Amino acid sequence: MTKVAVFGAGSWGTAFSLVLADAGQDVTIWGRRPEVCEAINERHENTEYFPGIELPPSVRATPDPEEAAAGAEFVVLSVPSQKLRENLGQWTDVMPADAVFVSLMKGVELGTTKRMSEVIREVTGAPAERICVVSGPNLAREIAQREPAASVVACEDENVARRLQDLCHSQAFRPYRSTDVLGCELGGAYKNVVALCVGMAIGLGFGDNTTASLITRGLAETARLAMKLGADPLTLMGLAGLGDLVATCSSPLSRNRTFGENIGRGMSTEEIIASTRQVAEGAKSCASLYDLASNSGVDAPVAEHVAAVVAGEMSPQDMMHAFIARDTKHERE
Repeated sequence: MTKVAVFGAGSWGTAFSLVLADAGQDVTIWGRRPEVCEAINERHENTEYFPGIELPPSVRATPDPEEAAAGAEFVVLSVPSQKLRENLGQWTDVMPADAVFVSLMKGVELGTTKRMSEVIREVTGAPAERICVVSGPNLAREIAQREPAASVVACEDENVARRLQDLCHSQAFRPYRSTDVLGCELGGAYKNVVALCVGMAIGLGFGDNTTASLITRGLAETARLAMKLGADPLTLMGLAGLGDLVATCSSPLSRNRTFGENIGRGMSTEEIIASTRQVAEGAKSCASLYDLASNSGVDAPVAEHVAAVVAGEMSPQDMMHAFIARDTKHERE
């Protein structure tokens, strides 16, 4: 049994805690709200996100970051990506010196265009071989319901990736390992933007031809950027690329697709944000991903137009017309 601290009591942090506990680990969740922690400890249930789903007894929760981190060999981070730097800066003093950091977050930081592993490295000073990411087709509710799923655990040090792989291999969760942290993170962040785009098309009333076209061109855009930055293109064909993209674009459980659908039906970004506690990472990361692509000299029409719609600078209808009106070219260009 390995001691694991999970910072974040939201849907994915809670679901991954359940995976870890099912795999035999001792898990302590840090939660911002004491009432959520109390429900986990007393009722073995996160009543806010997964009412009716029982958590194993080896999952406990606390609002005290020092208590959560004490003795942890692995520290799992599952907070909104745009809040990571601020939150982690407050926690560094209580983090165990040799802990392995695991990012569940799928975003790119606004302003810096840094991936989450890069933010972790900057804030904590941890070397790359102590920073991992988990990415794949992992809709949190289905994971919490123990429906069979697979994912990728990536670290530049394959031995550390293997340790994490062993840590979270449960009866319903199958992890594959990789050393392509860059590819996994870009696939995870970009698929949220593509799902926003697909959701907008659905909200406008378009069907499968349109959504399949957007998914495919979104994958091509992701691969262009990933390869330009040095990722393995095969990563984008795997669970952290195509797998995650299909799940997020296809499922009504996807926050990002739902966010896009609401925009397509006429709601504003501000109205959608005010109506839910859940964070649609793509709505925050679309601008930073477009900046990253633009700064890298990569054509990124999906990220560019989605960012414009989310910012209120373009309508979803105009976005769809703009895609069709682009100059024709060879498919591989």
